[in-house]
Amino acid sequence: MIRGILPAPVASAEAFRDLPHAVLLPSEEAAIRGAPKSRRAEFRTVRHCARTALGELGLPPAPILPGPRWEPRWPEGIVGSMTHCAGYRAAAVARAGDVASLGIDAEPHVALPDGMLPTVARPEEIARLARLYARRPGVHWDRLTFSAKESVYKAWFPLARRWLGFHDASLTIHPDRQAFDVSLHDNGLRLAGRSLTALSGRWIVENDLIATCVVVDAAAAAAAAAA
Repeated sequence: MIRGILPAPVASAEAFRDLPHAVLLPSEEAAIRGAPKSRRAEFRTVRHCARTALGELGLPPAPILPGPRWEPRWPEGIVGSMTHCAGYRAAAVARAGDVASLGIDAEPHVALPDGMLPTVARPEEIARLARLYARRPGVHWDRLTFSAKESVYKAWFPLARRWLGFHDASLTIHPDRQAFDVSLHDNGLRLAGRSLTALSGRWIVENDLIATCVVVDAAAAAAAAAA
């Protein structure tokens, strides 16, 4: 599912259940020691997905340990992202020369809990979502917005190393192209010599799941700096 919305330089792997044959490397076992059984199972499976994706890039198995904010720490020269929700685990990786950063997220295709949308979306986004619901009521656009902003944050954090709140980014969703544009209201991040103020992403609804991705292309960033 996730592979269908990722560009060619990105390798990915996914699972729709926890895999009994998935194993952790010793340092990963230490990192998750004492966690509940269900958490250990998803931790193992998503790292199995990550090592499968790394293998597509020709890389040997390596530990993917959590950082201070539980973000995955990738091998040198690799960028990536992982996601897990009920019934789905996935990982995506790329070489840093091809991709500056990337984020993926998956969520169940259900509405957000009552009252949560204003926490996730800015007023202008809520107005746009109302128009989307009127035109295409079959998609839970509120949950898609949540997922897309999770992907935005996952792509943002490795570059900025600081928090980006839901209201620090606004989305314009393009339903016909299964894409979205992102305006960043925190303009303090500079990439390749320029302030990063906009991103773009893609989304898919399939198997009662929503998946989103944001990929920051390294070559495009370098070209923008040289222009």
